[in-house]
Amino acid sequence: MSIATTERLHLEELTLNDAPFLLELLNTPNWIKYIGDRNIKSVADAEQALTNTYLKSYRDHGFGFFKVLLKSDNSKAIGCCGLIKRPELEGVDIGFAFLPEYERKGYGFESATAVLEIAKEKFKLDEVLAIVLPTNPNSIKLLEKLGMTYRKTVSPFETKEALLLYSKTFD
Repeated sequence: MSIATTERLHLEELTLNDAPFLLELLNTPNWIKYIGDRNIKSVADAEQALTNTYLKSYRDHGFGFFKVLLKSDNSKAIGCCGLIKRPELEGVDIGFAFLPEYERKGYGFESATAVLEIAKEKFKLDEVLAIVLPTNPNSIKLLEKLGMTYRKTVSPFETKEALLLYSKTFD
């Protein structure tokens, strides 16, 4: 299902047919370095992750991570950007990840801007959060460019790894 269109991108809900793409994305070096190894090693693993996480989020919350498609290349899937409600956080947070060849080209800002607009207009959220490793300068820079501000350092997950918590409040 189409979620948004920007100048260069389409955002759509993920489907089970996206398992090969998700397998590739979740095993990119930056995903593993900055988000973590999700132990998705086969298309079947990716299908299970789609069913139990991504598609479940659409059913439970009406939102989730969306596939980012490049208009100029036959709607090629280049990454994901979207909203997630994690039990470990007080609110809804935004996340994004792109295949290596599509990083640092402005697609993160373009897709995240659309997702923030959806968060405000469609889902009527008052605030969107983001969590990021302190060692991920590119994501920190993007969050700040999106108008998000640092709130505090948190350790919401079992690993107790310190993450920076950012937020953006809508007027």
